[in-house]
Amino acid sequence: MRLTALALLLALPALRADEGMWTFDNIPVQKIKANYGVSLEAAWLKNLQLATVRFPGGTGAFVSKDGLVVTNHHVGRGAIAQVSSAKADFVRDGFTAATRADEIKVPGLELMMLVSMENVTAQVNGAVKSGTAEKDALTARRNALADLRKQEEARTGLTCEPVTLYQGGEYWLYRYKKFTDVRLAAAPELQVAAFGGDPDNYTYPRHNLDFSLFRVYENNQPYRPEAILPFAPKGVAMGELTFISGHPGTTFRQQTHAQMVYARDIGIPFQLKSLNRQKAALQALSATSPEARRVAAEVIYGIENGYKRLSGQLLGLAKPENLKKVAEAEASLKAAVAKDPALMARIGGSWDRVSLAVERQKALLKESAFTGTGRVTLLGHALTLVRLAEEEAKPTAQRLTEFSEGNLKATKARLVSPRPVQKAVDTALLAASLQEAKDELGANHPFVVAMLGGQSPEAVAKAAVDGSRLEDATVRKQLAEGGKAALEASTDPMIQLAKKLDPFNRAIRKQVEDEVTSVFTEHGGRIAEARFKAFGKALYPDATFTLRLGYGPVATYHNGTGTLAQPFTTYMGMYDRHLGWGGNAAAAEEGAWTLPQRWLDRQAKLDLTTPFNFIYACDTVGGNSGSPVVNVKGEFVGINFDSVYEGQGGYYVYDADTKRAVATDARAILEALRKIMDADHLADEIAGK
Repeated sequence: MRLTALALLLALPALRADEGMWTFDNIPVQKIKANYGVSLEAAWLKNLQLATVRFPGGTGAFVSKDGLVVTNHHVGRGAIAQVSSAKADFVRDGFTAATRADEIKVPGLELMMLVSMENVTAQVNGAVKSGTAEKDALTARRNALADLRKQEEARTGLTCEPVTLYQGGEYWLYRYKKFTDVRLAAAPELQVAAFGGDPDNYTYPRHNLDFSLFRVYENNQPYRPEAILPFAPKGVAMGELTFISGHPGTTFRQQTHAQMVYARDIGIPFQLKSLNRQKAALQALSATSPEARRVAAEVIYGIENGYKRLSGQLLGLAKPENLKKVAEAEASLKAAVAKDPALMARIGGSWDRVSLAVERQKALLKESAFTGTGRVTLLGHALTLVRLAEEEAKPTAQRLTEFSEGNLKATKARLVSPRPVQKAVDTALLAASLQEAKDELGANHPFVVAMLGGQSPEAVAKAAVDGSRLEDATVRKQLAEGGKAALEASTDPMIQLAKKLDPFNRAIRKQVEDEVTSVFTEHGGRIAEARFKAFGKALYPDATFTLRLGYGPVATYHNGTGTLAQPFTTYMGMYDRHLGWGGNAAAAEEGAWTLPQRWLDRQAKLDLTTPFNFIYACDTVGGNSGSPVVNVKGEFVGINFDSVYEGQGGYYVYDADTKRAVATDARAILEALRKIMDADHLADEIAGK
């Protein structure tokens, strides 16, 4: 089955040289060489792969022979907060371990290094017999992947994860080495790491020292990594080609036009409204005491960051020319498929099937949103415990996905992780979630009636959180090991609430899987099949929080101010912005541009001309936070921490004019370590001295 040359020309999206989040098995080395004259050798790529590690929600990189890892401050912030206290707030005040003995172990923090990948598409698709219903095909593929994962983990001793690419066009197993002894080595103060706060988030020019340093240990000794990224002695320059290696979380560029219209008109506006409610609840909590403000700060930051990202996506989807490009490409591919009878018989109806599933997605949206656990940590633990007792007794093929043999170990590990629970935060978020469910579904909806039992959302939340002991990891472990008998005997109020939630969640989850997810997977895979026949792997897959390579030069752009954005900022610019907003005395916009006192006291020590942040044309999204940015020699020149607001539409449609990423310059990191943070020993280690 072949598409005509004309059809190929019509259907192929116009790829710019810098577009793409490329899997390491399919790096466009010829395209890079043709456009930039740079030849990427296999050894260069392997070193970059092995030097890059995955953090929860982000990326990092080995930068010393003794296991020192650099990531963003905002990626490491949860870990930094975890080892902080009211008396020693390392998020607010920063931290430097004077010696390796002073480095602080972060309980439960795990880093992952990709060792190898294997394409298992044939085995997975071979598990689906001809004529199988969509929902059954989804189950068959999941079970096949789970079996393969279990076999590979037993064979290799590595942590294996199934990966779906090209909307189901390919299935892979990724094998990881897991690091479980990770210790905090250094971090600047939050006010410098996130200088400018929410007003400057997703903007440029920027002045953020957004980095932190951790060290990986094995057998209580610093880990000796096979690959590292040495800091570039001369930094990077305007127009210089850069590469980024990281774990972009999720993109939606291969969705159909109907799915993107849903996101624009229904999905994203709904999420924004919900985030506003959550933020308001936590702001009210923060106003009650300094300690409440401290424990809520990390969650508020995540909400604000998500809100701005989603609103930027909405802005991109609202640009008529963006969805017009999607519609035109889709029409061209449909026309090409229609000319091939075999393809038409298999794929011709797939777009209509996806559109019908979108309508079901709309109908199920509210119930699926409100019958989950949201950001409420204790309720998440409780629901996992309730389900664990039931799911483990079932045959593997009948279990919920997270309790399959391949996933069970990871689910249990998350359940008994010693990461702290903030009860005050959980109470505020649970009350807000229950109130939202009552407002949106109605007071007489069976779910609302069951969860509230005639009480107010605030009363239910307070009773469930205050009376629960599930914040104690030991208690959770005992309940997990005690099985069904332990759960039935438990009087923990959060367990009781989870028992009320579970049947509603299961019912709506099954509907979504049968009527929406399975259709998107099956017919998205068929549409991907048509793309494969047209382009092979000349296209990159949507992001899946798996390791990818991007490339592009340090480059400016028009940022809406009527002039070009400068390619670099400096420390001088940070102090200028601080003073321009009135300094610490003014504390404008909740202190967004204030500076810690030691940064004022030691200002004279800094070389204020040091490049601080830079902007470059690599294709990135969330998950690329903490990704190393390297030059053609594979040297570390910066660490990615953001992208611009105008480019957030790139989650759906790539726009070469606005897709810009922002990095903290390696030179700024070394300058801060030496002049401000009393960390000459770490700077020397990074520099290879």
